[in-house]
Amino acid sequence: MAKTVILLNNVKKTYDMGDTSVYALRGISFSIEQGEFVSIMGPSGSGKSTCMNMIGCLDRPTSGIVEVGGKETAKMTEKELAVLRNETIGFVFQQYHLIASLSVLENVMLPLRYRGMDKNIRLKQAKEALSRVGLSERMNHMPHELSGGQKQRVAIARATVTKPYIILADEPTGALDSETGLAVLELFREINNSGTTIVIVTHDAGIGASTNRCIKIFDGHIQSDKMQTPISAKDAISSRN
Repeated sequence: MAKTVILLNNVKKTYDMGDTSVYALRGISFSIEQGEFVSIMGPSGSGKSTCMNMIGCLDRPTSGIVEVGGKETAKMTEKELAVLRNETIGFVFQQYHLIASLSVLENVMLPLRYRGMDKNIRLKQAKEALSRVGLSERMNHMPHELSGGQKQRVAIARATVTKPYIILADEPTGALDSETGLAVLELFREINNSGTTIVIVTHDAGIGASTNRCIKIFDGHIQSDKMQTPISAKDAISSRN
């Protein structure tokens, strides 16, 4: 029986903006099992980014239950949430979020440093992660010396170096050209085939169609939640044009 790694049960999130309340999530419920490849899709303002923040332990619900790795996040301290994020989730962002003053290798080693690992172990695992994304020859370069696609592959290496069982990707191909976006999507599929749960947050219908399951959010509600036969990464990227 598959293990549930993400659970949202009647999750509501309200932000107070002065005298106005903004209802970002209005009772969202779904679960994701280990090894799924899922997209959370919706237009700007739909609530998908808030949903991502809940899954990523970056925010807490106003009401309802969020569980990641079997732990209810609302009951955890900030320190406990930081440990859960570091041990459970790898993040990939549209704008990469690499540290400009660190080399490629040092960027990938960073999550392992937070774990307090021995430097030799950090070096070994970071080099292995860069090898998996095809960037061994770039490990001593600085981020400004890389193309957009290379930066995103470094971000993926950094996200996977701790061997998390969840990868959470926010518009991971949004800043990339078609050819590079195709390579990144194919890399995500390879990572998923190894058993890692992948959740991609996107507004792009093609990217949504490339996953095995698509959860569509609109105005803070789940509009649909369907298993599907994924289209190829090539077709997903081609559909942009």
